[in-house]
Amino acid sequence: MGLLIDGHWCQAASGATRTITCPADGHVVGSVPEAGEVDTVRAIEAARRAFDSTSWRTTSSLERSRLLLAVADRLESETQTVAAAESADTGKRLVESRYDVADVVSCFRYFAGLIPKDSGRVIDTGNPTTISRVQHEPVGVCGLITPWNYPLLQASWKVAPALAAGCTFVLKPSELTPHTSILLMQYLVDAGMPAGVGNLVLGAGPTAGAPLSSHPDIDMVSFTGGLATGRRIMEAASATVKKVALELGGKNPNIVFADADWDAAVDNALTAVFLHSGQVCSAGARLIVEESIHDDFVDALVEAAEGIRLGGPYDEKAQTGALISAAHRDKIADYVAKALKEGATLRCGGREPDGHADGFFYLPTILDGCTASMTCVQEESFGPVLTVETFRTEAEATAIANDTYYGLAGGVWTSDASKAQRVANALRHGTIWINDFHPYLPQAEWGGFKQSGVGRELGAQGFGEYLETKHVYQNLDPKPSGWFDVSAKEAR
Repeated sequence: MGLLIDGHWCQAASGATRTITCPADGHVVGSVPEAGEVDTVRAIEAARRAFDSTSWRTTSSLERSRLLLAVADRLESETQTVAAAESADTGKRLVESRYDVADVVSCFRYFAGLIPKDSGRVIDTGNPTTISRVQHEPVGVCGLITPWNYPLLQASWKVAPALAAGCTFVLKPSELTPHTSILLMQYLVDAGMPAGVGNLVLGAGPTAGAPLSSHPDIDMVSFTGGLATGRRIMEAASATVKKVALELGGKNPNIVFADADWDAAVDNALTAVFLHSGQVCSAGARLIVEESIHDDFVDALVEAAEGIRLGGPYDEKAQTGALISAAHRDKIADYVAKALKEGATLRCGGREPDGHADGFFYLPTILDGCTASMTCVQEESFGPVLTVETFRTEAEATAIANDTYYGLAGGVWTSDASKAQRVANALRHGTIWINDFHPYLPQAEWGGFKQSGVGRELGAQGFGEYLETKHVYQNLDPKPSGWFDVSAKEAR
């Protein structure tokens, strides 16, 4: 298996392949075709034909729901196989990958249940001889581009609503983590997905991915990844005025007030930033702590962070895993070095660990004494790096947390319910957790304010990204309007 184009598994037209290695220990996971532009265009053409010339877009909601539920059941039954493939590609711990598969199953089941509920609405025109209906139809052919940190989860957030809406698609996962996308597409084929409805291309963004944002036969492009790439996709899509949905990461504040539950706040501050070695778009990498508890709170974090055990997917004692590549590890090291030059204080970490020469690891790192003017506070490290800022008043905490061009997520820790709601309402971020960090629900929309993106995933609005809205107005008793005298001799 490799590329899936028009219902057929195939190799790249050029014959090129890419070797995938596990970032935790360097072992070879497999070899996959490396698609180029010609392969992606073929996939787009197949998806276009399937949308325009087959019955897929008018397939009953029950049939589309059945397909999604069948895939959910298959994923659930194959959890161990899928989780192992995810961990091999990403280097994350196997237990984390199992949680990811469970979330993917929930996503498919949610959208399967949502389909029959979207029947549009009838408008009261005030005239008994007219019918006015607003109805929703599939947007068309979708280009779906997904990242390497949560390969299968991010694919499910796009593939499930696209199929639920009656769209066709071309999926392009990160070239670094292709194997769970291959499994997902095989499960869809096995469940009865018609040829051409779902297509898979594997390869680098500039070659395999670029046509998905520029080709005129793509109606909508959904991308999850970095801000710079998102800007390029939006620019490329503008030439044909495509619908665009972008989730572009964040620099997410985690505000801790002095009256917060101490143990819970410390524990969750660690999870917020060091889960999956910080390779999470919603990571709480920006700790904003009340000045009166700063010293003790940061001391507690440092002590706990220094005890975090790093390891590979099958290391049962490991608490977090590898980074995706040597290049990404080096980028994080440069990020920390620049922070120190700007005046941050290194409290722990700041280097590669001993004993992991075969993998790409970086120690959990805490940078204290940070301010909003520092690069390390404004830019994503996308790694296990926590920056620490302080505040004295509620208003100051909110202002600091909003001082970013991102706006994806944030957390608030306090025992004062009124204060929690005030701060949550004032924060310009798409998801706010109060006395928690990281949970999400497929029923609740996910996405960001400001430069964290455009549009939403999950929830009813995430489903709506894959729909077009049409107004159909019907006159049951048509008569001449009389606006022009069509019976006049001159008119004849």
